[in-house]
Amino acid sequence: PLMVPQFLTERVMRERLLELGHRPQFGCELVAFQQDADGVTAQLTDTAGTQAVRVRWLVGADGGRSFVRHALDVGFPGKTLGVRALVADVQLSGLSPDRWHRFGNGDLQRQIAVCPLAGTELFQIQAPIPLDVDIDLSAEGLTAFIASRTGRDDIQVHAVSWASAYTMNARLADHYRVGQVFLVGDAAHIHPPTGGQGLNTSVQDAYNLGWKLAAVACGAPEPLLDSYEEERRPVAASVLGLSTQLLDNLQRGDMRRGREVHQLDIGYPHSSLTLGHAGHRAPDAKLRGAAGQSVRLVDVVKGTHWTLLGYGVALGSVLPRAGLQVHYIGAHAERVDELGQFQDAYALAIGEWVLVRPDGYIGAVVASADVERLEGYLLQVGLHPV
Repeated sequence: PLMVPQFLTERVMRERLLELGHRPQFGCELVAFQQDADGVTAQLTDTAGTQAVRVRWLVGADGGRSFVRHALDVGFPGKTLGVRALVADVQLSGLSPDRWHRFGNGDLQRQIAVCPLAGTELFQIQAPIPLDVDIDLSAEGLTAFIASRTGRDDIQVHAVSWASAYTMNARLADHYRVGQVFLVGDAAHIHPPTGGQGLNTSVQDAYNLGWKLAAVACGAPEPLLDSYEEERRPVAASVLGLSTQLLDNLQRGDMRRGREVHQLDIGYPHSSLTLGHAGHRAPDAKLRGAAGQSVRLVDVVKGTHWTLLGYGVALGSVLPRAGLQVHYIGAHAERVDELGQFQDAYALAIGEWVLVRPDGYIGAVVASADVERLEGYLLQVGLHPV
């Protein structure tokens, strides 16, 4: 596995936010909110005092101890797993940065991992620790801790960038939406970090909710927002089970991970937003453009737009819509399936349409005879003819 430090992930997000003309406001706390049928009034406190902000929706992305979740009185059932761990990002010497270093497999009294953080000169220390023992998180304390677990005195911690000792839990919020307020990420689900599932699951929550909020803000029907909990809560329930099982395996010294941790097989085949044999991620395929250039389908669908792919259908047979890109695939179309990869991946009949959502999932697969059903779907998600 490749470990990327959280601050680099945050930097990517902040840079993208700046490109869109915005920036995060630090030192600002949500202290109260009230909602009605039309929106939310939030009370924010910063160094200048308290101010009221009126918004259409409030999204609680405020972590496992979420103030928003508590204020909504949403239940957070689950269990404490009886495992406490240390995690620290540090500068150290004595270990090579080109591999993970693990000691004491299967022995909770000696187990420790020291792993390089990609793109930095830092390492991350991970280790189970006793439930009732205070741990010295200073550079000197961590040096002594490593020595006690590895039996080596040549590994020296020189500086601590960040460190924490925490108790692992597995919990899932009863609801992801209450009126105009939503929960995403750790505010909605927490679980062990094994398998690297937390960040991926949380970012997918945000993307799933984000495109739906944008659609409703632009005129899509309000019930579209109900599909957020419908689609994402079962995914989190599955991730809780997976990460807990991986934790049990890790305690036995078994670090093997399978395809399930890649999260590429997640889908929504039973979602109310799924029409036809759809619901899974849109697979990639190599195509040839009209000028003979190579085109990757993943690049065609990437972005915040919807993508409609017509296979062997007449050009211009769908009315243009804002937010929808239409591409035709066929022997004489703008995209040619020269290698047969598109047909292998999608197994379409001539005249069928594939609609790909802004999050890269297939929303609908319909035959040309069912184009009226496609029109109805497009209106359901706010895609009106221009």
